[in-house]
Amino acid sequence: MDIDVRGPRFGAAVTTLVLAAVLVTGSGILLAWQALCFAAGAVFGVPRSPYGWLFRTAVRPRIGPPAEFESPAPPRFAQAVGLAFALLGLVGYFWGPSWLALTATGCALAAAFLNAAFGYCLGCELYLLFRRATTARS
Repeated sequence: MDIDVRGPRFGAAVTTLVLAAVLVTGSGILLAWQALCFAAGAVFGVPRSPYGWLFRTAVRPRIGPPAEFESPAPPRFAQAVGLAFALLGLVGYFWGPSWLALTATGCALAAAFLNAAFGYCLGCELYLLFRRATTARS
């Protein structure tokens, strides 16, 4: 079942705010929350993640039905990529080195911002490249 394209973009906007707050405060706990959100999106799908639920219950009823849909697979893959960066950041925040925490969080923030501001999903593009590479080999 295809998903409303506005949902992942809304989630990216919230993620951008959360990751910016992580960098400003240095809060590993806040990054752990974001990692849980990424994990939920990767395992259960973006619409079933906390930000997907927020979009579905609070935002979508106010903005009307979607005009465009997309496959759920690329955003789900993007959530897994975000989870990998968040986990690396957590390693840096809790065990060091601090540059790992800042770099991994900054990379995740940059990707979330690109999606939120411009609708360009880096993780989705990686998914498509991965699919092309594995299909070409078969």
